[in-house]
Amino acid sequence: MNMSPPNLRTALLAAMTLILSATVSFAAAPKVGDAFPPLSDAKLEGTLPDTKGKILLVDFWASWCAPCRLAFPALKDIAEKYKDKGVLVIGVSIDEEKADMDAFVRKTAPNFTIVRDDKAILADQLNVPTMPSTYLVDGEGKIAAIHAGFEGEATVKKYIAEIERLLAKR
Repeated sequence: MNMSPPNLRTALLAAMTLILSATVSFAAAPKVGDAFPPLSDAKLEGTLPDTKGKILLVDFWASWCAPCRLAFPALKDIAEKYKDKGVLVIGVSIDEEKADMDAFVRKTAPNFTIVRDDKAILADQLNVPTMPSTYLVDGEGKIAAIHAGFEGEATVKKYIAEIERLLAKR
């Protein structure tokens, strides 16, 4: 195909415009120190507890995710250990089918809040990188830590150290 220079320039300009508009339309993933999006704005399915002033461990999971199954016992332990210290664990399912989430919840019997982000509103706002992904949020609503994936006891130790650090600041 032989493109004359004006047609080549037009094609390049169109391609650059398309790339730029695609880049601008995707929000950058929030970082540690950024505000965590308000849970109440995400149209989550389920009942949220009062989170004002609480330290939150917000875990994004899916029923099909093997590491999520491994993380749930640790999340249950953390929820139990810190329930009287102003720490809330919130599991956010990204399952499209409620039945899939319900079956997982019946099997794992969490002692913490479970909600569903079936339209991925919150997951998209955060640009959640993988399942599970966990966000530790301080009492002022700022992201204190982000964990992509779950690597067993090493991840649990990080969660606990970070929670203890936030509690010590109070």
